[in-house]
Amino acid sequence: MRQFVERHRVWAFIIFLAVAAFLWLIFAVWPDWLVDSLGRKKTFVNTLLNGITLAGLYFLVASGFTLVFGLMRNVNLAHGSMYLLGAYIGYEVATASGNWFLGLAVAFLAIGASGVLLQVLIFRRMEGDDLRQTLVTIGISIIAADLMLAVWTGNTYQFEPPEWLFGAVTLPIISVIKASGDPVYIKYPMFRLTVLVVAVAVGIGLWLFLNRTKLGMMIRAGVNDRQMLAASGVNVQLLFAIVFAIGAGLAGFAGVIGGTALSIAPGEDVRYLLASLIVVIVGGLGSVTGAAIGALLIGLAEQFGLAYFPTYGVVLTFLIMVFVLAVRPQGVMGGR
Repeated sequence: MRQFVERHRVWAFIIFLAVAAFLWLIFAVWPDWLVDSLGRKKTFVNTLLNGITLAGLYFLVASGFTLVFGLMRNVNLAHGSMYLLGAYIGYEVATASGNWFLGLAVAFLAIGASGVLLQVLIFRRMEGDDLRQTLVTIGISIIAADLMLAVWTGNTYQFEPPEWLFGAVTLPIISVIKASGDPVYIKYPMFRLTVLVVAVAVGIGLWLFLNRTKLGMMIRAGVNDRQMLAASGVNVQLLFAIVFAIGAGLAGFAGVIGGTALSIAPGEDVRYLLASLIVVIVGGLGSVTGAAIGALLIGLAEQFGLAYFPTYGVVLTFLIMVFVLAVRPQGVMGGR
């Protein structure tokens, strides 16, 4: 940080002003002219928090995708189907057992096992052939979507999280001040904040796993030069199967989280697959930090677009992707 400030004093000053203005918008009591320009502060803050928590959900889905697609260069377009299947499996287990955490664990393990099967039966036979991987996984996703529609029909399902995750939390952010002088604080759903905390924990865990453990270093070495790693006595195929298991398991894990925060319905697989693709492209292939940045940009753009530009809101995410590809084709945190 100190080196950045010393080398880029102008940019550091601009960033400092932007952060100060952002904090003022959140914690200050808005004057009338700002309310007339942006609307109620409560709407702005809720939109901001919705964008950040949606980014957390997108990151949970995209983190598994960035391991498989970004790190290993395997095009798995069935990743969205894994998300939705994990949501359905978790829902059935949680409903039958009455234990939300058991549904979360079973979804992670079941979809992780499906990822191993996919790697052994499909990707191991098509290494380096991106077109075949794309076409085959598209076919798998179509078949999986039809099977899930046949089993769970077109109804919409939603989890019931543990009771301690229900309700709203009062945040230390003043919305308005009453005529009596009493402040009115903003409240926000507890579960959405939990999604954000889980996403941050998963992100830190993945980064430490890939950059600070022997297994993570072997994974990165295998991606760069698998022949050399195999010659050193490491079972590269087993290593890649573990990566697929983690990536697919995170998709199932995110399915339960997303199904609790939002809902489970046909079509969610396509939505989260598209979101994962955009997040990985914007953030940079193979970068967990880039996936977090990409998810944050896309989540905020989607929510602020819906709140302030509903007609053109959906365009904002694609504008971000086009801008990043034009200015930095490798992504925000991608290597050259």
